[in-house]
Amino acid sequence: MNRPPLEVADLVRAAGHAFIERSRKWITWQHVKVLRAIARCRTAALGGHLLECTDCGYRPAISYNSCRNRHCPKCQANARERWLEARRQQLLPTPYVHVVFTLPHELAPLALQNKKILYHLLLQTSAETLFEIARDPRHLGAEIGFFSVLHTWNQKLQIHPHVHCVVPAGGLSLDHTHWVRSRRPRFFLPLPVLRRRFRGKFVAALKSAFQHRQLHFSGELALLAQPKTFAAWLRPLFRKHWVVYCKPPFGGPQYVLQYLGRYTHRVAISNHRLISLADGQVSFRWRDSAHNNKQEVMSLSLDEFLRRFLLHLLPPGFVRIRHFGFLANRRRAHLLPLCRQLLGCAPEPKNEPDVSLANSPNPSICPHCGGTMVIVETLTAAQILLRSPPSFVTDAP
Repeated sequence: MNRPPLEVADLVRAAGHAFIERSRKWITWQHVKVLRAIARCRTAALGGHLLECTDCGYRPAISYNSCRNRHCPKCQANARERWLEARRQQLLPTPYVHVVFTLPHELAPLALQNKKILYHLLLQTSAETLFEIARDPRHLGAEIGFFSVLHTWNQKLQIHPHVHCVVPAGGLSLDHTHWVRSRRPRFFLPLPVLRRRFRGKFVAALKSAFQHRQLHFSGELALLAQPKTFAAWLRPLFRKHWVVYCKPPFGGPQYVLQYLGRYTHRVAISNHRLISLADGQVSFRWRDSAHNNKQEVMSLSLDEFLRRFLLHLLPPGFVRIRHFGFLANRRRAHLLPLCRQLLGCAPEPKNEPDVSLANSPNPSICPHCGGTMVIVETLTAAQILLRSPPSFVTDAP
């Protein structure tokens, strides 16, 4: 007999309120809110709706509503497809590169206590680094545009802040008269220069945040509130090797959507990596990058697993996917058509179905005749409870 696949929601429900009681020293209202949303996602507790095909009249069972929380593994699949479909119109017929900026692990404790400011500085300084090096005539001499996506975890669910940037391998000339292609066949921009510039910018921004009293220190970091202690703690970061990684250019826009889908709407761990929950231990798969990405299995106590999962909750309202350069919202309408013109391609036709998304399941399409499914009734949690059969059966006398 095949068991249903294990989900993060199952682990949250298994931990229950007792986990919150055991974690009173560090858990916050935001943690509780996310746990509650994940546990109730696509269950009767959130209500639901009834769909009906306008062609054949097919009416499936009640579809339960999603929590739509951005930390929920189940909700991110649909959000990713919608985001990718919107981005398809913005892709250019040119090779793309993938650049990753990573913070040193020494900054991880500070990042946990100052998520909003440090994650913003990471996105901001990595973007400024790419802009400045790309505009330098010695390297590219062009104005670029790109997506940045923040991730805060590694395969073991430990804190590991880094930014994935997906960048066209070229850009607009500074006078906007022609398209400048990358002169480097393997790497987009020189990595040693990117590393040094990124390190200098981030450390300078961190010093400025400290001077403006934007940083919070507590627990083991409380001593860093003293200016001399903070300066001494920060000084070794200049001597450390900061990791900036650039993959070789990959294919054009037909590959970029699939590539972006791996990074844009990820959460700390997806359901398919979970293996089992037994005797209070959660087992999950992880990829060991130090040994040729070998698949390994790790086991953690349920409390430790949920603690690590909650490390990666983002501050309310924090934007983790950002657009820069000629893809920025306020410049895209004018500069993107200019990029297409200079690359010698026709404007992207609107409303054309995307091949990569054509085979994805769509709840608005009837599985029997291919017609359109429409919502004919919405149901509250109480209404679903009244429609459900009783939990016991009484035999007739």
